[in-house]
Order: sequence, then C-alpha cells, then structure tokens
Amino acid sequence: MSRLTGKTALVTGAARGIGRAIAERLAADGARVAVNYSRSAAAAEEVARRIGGIALRADVSQKHEVLEMFDRTEAAFGGLDIVVNNAGIALMGPLGDFSDEDFERVFAVNTRGVFYCCREAARRLRDGGRIVNISTGATVGGTAGGGVYCASKAAVEQFTRALARELAPRRITVNTVSPGFTETDMFHALPHLVELAPKLTPLGRAGRPEEIAAVVARLCTEDAAWITGQNIQAGGGLTMV
Repeated sequence: MSRLTGKTALVTGAARGIGRAIAERLAADGARVAVNYSRSAAAAEEVARRIGGIALRADVSQKHEVLEMFDRTEAAFGGLDIVVNNAGIALMGPLGDFSDEDFERVFAVNTRGVFYCCREAARRLRDGGRIVNISTGATVGGTAGGGVYCASKAAVEQFTRALARELAPRRITVNTVSPGFTETDMFHALPHLVELAPKLTPLGRAGRPEEIAAVVARLCTEDAAWITGQNIQAGGGLTMV
C-alpha cells in the first residue's frame, strides 16, 4: 500500500514547475489530488488527467474563488486531508522603484492567497491532516531586488508557526518548505540564476522540482507526524542568496 492511500490533497499552482511535481508525487504515493491553476488550464488538465485527479481553476487571491475551490474538492473527494500552498508570483526589483500596483499584486497572491487557503484548511481538514506552505530560501538572508517578494513569503512562514500551534490539538501538522535554486521555467528564463546556482549551492547545482516534491510528500506522511511548525530548507545546502 502506498504511503498516502486513502488521502485527498489540494495543491495550488499545480499546473507546472514545483506545483506540478508535488501533485504528481502525492498521486504516485496514493493520494487523490485536486490540481489548482489560475491561467494554465490546458497544462493543469493534462496533469490531472495523467494522475487521475481533477483540475480546479481558482485565483487564490480571491476569497470567493478559494471557497469554491475547497467546496469542489470536498464534493469530489468526500473530504480533505492535505493542502499544499504552492501558488505564487515572483516580481523582482529595487524597493525604491517598486510600484504600488506590483506590491499589491505580489502580496495578494503570495500572502493573502495563502492566508485564505490556510484559513479554509484549518476549518476543513480532517484530524491528522497536513498543511505545507511553499516559501523560499531567500528569506533567510535576503537578496537585492527581492525585498517585496521575500517579505510576502516571510509572512507565510509566520502563518506556519502560528497555525502549527493552533492545530496541534487536532494532530494537524503545518510546515514550510523553502526551495533554493530550482530548475523551473522561471529559473531558466533568468540566465544570471542559472550561472549563480552551482556557485552558491554547496551541492553544486540547482535542484529539480521532483526533489522539492519529495520533501513535501514526506511531510504529508505518518512518518512526519512529529514534525510541525518547521521551515525545511530544501536547497542543496544553500542558506543565503
């Protein structure tokens, strides 16, 4: 029997990259998975078809869409055990040049979106459930041009710490996974990151989405029932960018 047989999971931002790898890994481990997307319908539907899950469109920054997403997940699966908050955007630039509109956009998705999903997860997860929030290793040391992005993710790490204590009586664990350099479409679109990754990462390369997914999947099993409120650095030893 697979480690997550009988469990149901919702993964936000799961049409591509790290989110897709997480959805695929949870399904491979036996879970039934709802694949959330905002714009990439065809990609999400392909992932859902391949893993035997369902694709659900929702902009996580919109409360009513989050509520509907959770409703549809519960209707399809009869309940919910795992929520992985992966949806996010990365807009970079010097703080002094950052526009109000871009600030609002980053926090709307990365922070308010995770807040909405964590709140619904707290209300709806079955006892013994799992919440995993995806942050970034860049919150440890900060990075020039990443102040707003890192701030939005640092808030998510605080959600994790508080919620872990609040949900502990129900045996629901809440953890953060913080990837380092990871080979996604965004990574390959930024040549300077491709060049920096092997120089700054002790293991000498960028990570693969499947490697991040493996960490997330482990946190969703009974083997990790004693781990909660933690920020797991999944960056090949990278501690500062």
